[in-house]
Amino acid sequence: MARVVTFTADLLFGSRVQGTLAAAGEDVELVSDRESLHAAVAEAGAGAPEVLVVDLTDAALRGAEEVRALHDGGALSHTRTLGFYSHVEAEARERAQRAGFDRVVRRSRMAREGAALVARLASADPAGEPGRG
Repeated sequence: MARVVTFTADLLFGSRVQGTLAAAGEDVELVSDRESLHAAVAEAGAGAPEVLVVDLTDAALRGAEEVRALHDGGALSHTRTLGFYSHVEAEARERAQRAGFDRVVRRSRMAREGAALVARLASADPAGEPGRG
């Protein structure tokens, strides 16, 4: 079981992701604001989440920028990152890749394969190369 933090203000889709991941045996925490995000990933070592899932469809969340800041501050050294974006927002995908996300997928893929994507990331080495997909 992996500890997963999901950063989204879309409570409907966030609850869907949370439910899917929980059904797959993951320990999921849903956060919807910057302060909660930083608090949730601030734990070091064994308490750190294995995976951070970030909603890139909400520009107000500034998900790519938050992940970049967390990376720069060393808070994600034990955490893999998975971002999801709307298929019509290619710029969001590019921002996420520049911010150092391990994996970036379309929202529809997150809905279909979220549990499998998280499981693969949770079992991967956090120091590995960023994924593209």
